Amino acid sequence: MKDKNTGINRDSDHSRRHFLKLTGYGTLGMLAGGLWPGLDLLAAAQTPDTDFEPDLDISLSARPDEVAIFPGSSTGVWRYHATVHKGDRARIVEMPRSYLGPIIKVNQGEKIRIRFNNAIPEVSIVHWHGLHVPAIMDGHPRYVIPQGQSYLYEFEVKNRAGTYWYHPHPHGRTGPQVYGGLAGLFLVSDAEEQAVGLPDGEYDVPLVIQDRTFEQDNQLVYLSGNRMERMTGFLGDMIMTNGMPDFTLPVSTGAYRLRLLNGSNSRIYKLAWEDGRPLTVIGTDGGLLEKAVQRRYVFLSPGERLEIWADFSDNPVGYKTSLVSLPFETGGMDGGRMGHGMMMGGRMGQNLLLPNGAAFSVFGVNVTQPVQTTYRLPDKLSEIGPARPRDAVNYQNPRRFYLTMRHMQWTINGRVFQMEEVADDEIVGLDTAEIWEFNNTGGGMMSMPHPIHLHGKQFRVIERAGVFHDGYVDEGWKDTVLLMPGERARVLVNFSDYPGMFLYHCHNLEHEDMGMMRNYYVKA
Repeated sequence: MKDKNTGINRDSDHSRRHFLKLTGYGTLGMLAGGLWPGLDLLAAAQTPDTDFEPDLDISLSARPDEVAIFPGSSTGVWRYHATVHKGDRARIVEMPRSYLGPIIKVNQGEKIRIRFNNAIPEVSIVHWHGLHVPAIMDGHPRYVIPQGQSYLYEFEVKNRAGTYWYHPHPHGRTGPQVYGGLAGLFLVSDAEEQAVGLPDGEYDVPLVIQDRTFEQDNQLVYLSGNRMERMTGFLGDMIMTNGMPDFTLPVSTGAYRLRLLNGSNSRIYKLAWEDGRPLTVIGTDGGLLEKAVQRRYVFLSPGERLEIWADFSDNPVGYKTSLVSLPFETGGMDGGRMGHGMMMGGRMGQNLLLPNGAAFSVFGVNVTQPVQTTYRLPDKLSEIGPARPRDAVNYQNPRRFYLTMRHMQWTINGRVFQMEEVADDEIVGLDTAEIWEFNNTGGGMMSMPHPIHLHGKQFRVIERAGVFHDGYVDEGWKDTVLLMPGERARVLVNFSDYPGMFLYHCHNLEHEDMGMMRNYYVKA
């Protein structure tokens, strides 16, 4: 796949006096050359741990490929391929006719070994989005490997049942690599989920939603290289579901569990049913809610997942409807016109054919056959319990992060990403709980939505303030939280199990690639 945007953001030395190198923190002090001996030497010479007995052992390669998406020329993509060395081959499910990687299915408590091989012509690494894993297994860009080399992942699945995913995470190149096709779902099951009796088999449907633009010869088009286009984020003019355009889901007259992932680079969806039925939400990023909630619509930002209960038992064969994205304002100049592609009458790099906040159909649903199923929406889905903000060590003084633009650069607390450093206010204690506050209230003509993602952790959203939207589902566990312009959100995070350096960043991938990403360090 030819990428028209080869610019890589260079880390700035801005405000270096505010940074604290981690020499002396725990056993992973930083050397003068920027190496962390406990991590980099292991990463450079990895061999399987003889004491680690995996339940599932696979090879996962990223390599160039071609997929027939439209009639005529095949589309060049980058794609994940998997080979099973140990374990049930049914755990790896290929998505037919799709450029997306295979679905990896695991159970809580299992040990997983994944031998990643990079066969694309640039550096890459894999991030396990939403999974609670050691720092060296999380896919930090400091561990990128060049073409022809491999990286070994070994970890125990500690997450509760839920819909997670995996994608590349090289600094400055995450956007183009995900856009090129490198993404896949990682589904976790556990005893609690299995006891509930949710729809399974063909009634448990994964749906990855993305937007893409294609040239006349069916090849992918990414950014033009315009800096303003990168600042707003890539928007395609065609909606793809599971890697296919104009997707229609054939269903029977029964209940379904629909697992939705927003795998787009920057597009936000305001999801609703075309026929007016409410969205019945049963799960979010970190798995099942305690009980289902209903919304007229739900926002789904890049990186977020949503599980919905969809019951078509009262619809006759031949009935058709759609999941749609409703119109909304994205903020910015003149009440949101920037989000619709305009600033001072000119092009802002936004797609004027399908701007962020436009109304469109995401995918169709067609009832094709009658069936008798026994699936009923449970009164209780899981046990979560209330969030306990008073357990936070900083309950009286939340840690604050301001999402702003500075010198035409998206920043967090006025800072951009620096590979080997964290600031003194980005160091937390192991096995502590904290309240983090993300603030997107800076205003100005370049205000935009920012979906903020924490690596390695799930959290609880405990408070929102500012502009009111009733399209959020904050009742469950999350790893990505959307903040529209004018909004502030507080989350409760428990930094358990794993010390080391992790990331937090905007999951608008172009914002992330430009440096709207920071390290945080969990100190043992």
